[in-house]
Amino acid sequence: MPSRATSSRTRRAAVLGSPIAHSLSPVLHRAAYDELGLTTWSYDRFEVTETGLADFLGGLDPSWAGLSLTMPLKRAVIPLLDEITDTAASVEAVNTVVLDADGRRTGDNTDIPGMIAALRERGVTTVESAAILGAGATASSALAALARVCTGPVTAYVRSEPRAAEMRGWGSRLGVEVRTADWADAAGALDAPLVIGTTPAGASDALAGQVPDHPGTLFDVLYDPWPTALAAAWSARGGQVVGGLDLLVHQAVLQVEMMTGRAPAPLPVMRKAGEQALGAR
Repeated sequence: MPSRATSSRTRRAAVLGSPIAHSLSPVLHRAAYDELGLTTWSYDRFEVTETGLADFLGGLDPSWAGLSLTMPLKRAVIPLLDEITDTAASVEAVNTVVLDADGRRTGDNTDIPGMIAALRERGVTTVESAAILGAGATASSALAALARVCTGPVTAYVRSEPRAAEMRGWGSRLGVEVRTADWADAAGALDAPLVIGTTPAGASDALAGQVPDHPGTLFDVLYDPWPTALAAAWSARGGQVVGGLDLLVHQAVLQVEMMTGRAPAPLPVMRKAGEQALGAR
């Protein structure tokens, strides 16, 4: 019987979220399909909210192989799945759903290994301490990645005590020593050997003028607009910058491999397609 990857049947995948029009995922996945010769595969985007997610999943037919999920669906999808991996369970966030031929839905999280792979690509495999800007869902994935990269404390800079308590809770759950500090003191984060920015566009712009003379590595998870003010100032000071496109490509590589059964996915081709699409915006 033909495998998922070589079947001549039409296979479908898509990214879901709200808002979703900005997503580069279709560009990356389609580039991978073209390179891998998967001519019967398609990848689209759909505007789906939390309230519409169950109906969307219920309407999928056997041609569907997988879904990518962005906000606000990464936690909302969990009760709708048959199982989730340990990686996804560790942060209670699913960004990938693999759909089996029998309709079984398995949730995974490729953001965490994607972050680790993006850092490793730039030579960052171990740091003695780190800082996180922000405390949302991406920040918990960053903590999970740091559990495998950082040997010492992680300081999270947040805007409220409830957020601080949440980050300390994630740290306890993930085995990371998390210290919290007020966002008003966020400039202190910039002295860390590794800084991971997880805030929305514009939120960290005010820090651009406070980058130290010899910064370490900044991992800013945004990719549009790019570069962010902080990333541009960081590069100007000679610091190493890992961007949101790096994360997007590495996590998408894993998604392509999981959904199609073909490995390795063509990372250089996918990255080039992403760069070209961003350059055209």
